Amino acid sequence: MAAGLRLNDPFSIITLPMAGRPGGERATPWENLFAWPRQGDIQVPFDAASREARDIWATRLDHAVAHADKAVLLVAEGAACLASIWWARLSPSDYVSKVAGALFFQPSSVDALHRQSGELFASPEALLPFPSLVVDGAVHGPALATICGGRLVSPPRATPQPTGMWRQAQRLIERFSAGVVEQDLRVLRTLGIPER
Repeated sequence: MAAGLRLNDPFSIITLPMAGRPGGERATPWENLFAWPRQGDIQVPFDAASREARDIWATRLDHAVAHADKAVLLVAEGAACLASIWWARLSPSDYVSKVAGALFFQPSSVDALHRQSGELFASPEALLPFPSLVVDGAVHGPALATICGGRLVSPPRATPQPTGMWRQAQRLIERFSAGVVEQDLRVLRTLGIPER
């Protein structure tokens, strides 16, 4: 039955956890906060050890997105959130256009994204070409939501029961995307521009 339900999912889930945590496996923020599975359809752990490691990770993400059989939902944590934004800003549009949205959990400081910083994720300032939701109750979430054009989502007060499914994550992005489209249509109507 689970396989049949999985076929109806609108997105391929690519999880982007931090690599090399001491002590081995640990729960990801999406597991802790929403009881979602640890891994999606594809997992591309991020290793922030060097620019070379970042570039290898970006190549792996290019490959994962290019070979996904559906639109992609990125789910990232920590520095992998910034790496995802860096990737989206600098990757060819044919890769990035396959991304339907991103969920960023507990991101690192956005200072590493500034072009003049010379940091690991320095990139041109631009909003992401896909919807993004930032789940963070700490200091970095609001800044990241502003920089990427996303929306800040508060973590739930109580962890829901595990379902082993990603449907809630997919619905979050679908609802947010529908809201963005409706807002764009309202603006067009207000300006008197015909819809196509």
